[in-house]
Amino acid sequence: MVRIDPVSRMPIYAQIVEQIKAQIAAGQLTPGHQLPTIRQLAADLRINFNTVGRAYLELEREGLISTQRGRGTFIADSPEEEALAKMRDEKMALIIATAIEELFNLGYSRQEVETVFYTTIEETYK
Repeated sequence: MVRIDPVSRMPIYAQIVEQIKAQIAAGQLTPGHQLPTIRQLAADLRINFNTVGRAYLELEREGLISTQRGRGTFIADSPEEEALAKMRDEKMALIIATAIEELFNLGYSRQEVETVFYTTIEETYK
């Protein structure tokens, strides 16, 4: 379900948030789906439970999950289509920005990245 990249610059709690958002946007996690408890996910990922708690708190503030005392944490009722579209767009932008940053770190120029990007789109989606 959730995988942590220990060498990522993104904080662990943010990795959890982004992955759960992406799974909701992709329809992999649907309304009513029960998430692991904070302690269980922390144990599975071998991280501090406060980190998972912070991620769950952020998701709850955004209305994407709800915690029901004594029952667990669940994906909230269907987010509006506009919210899902926004999550998908944010995920796409994050993926592209991460790839571009990595390419620039490898020494590629903006022109080289643009050329390969557009060429790849053309070749992949003829």
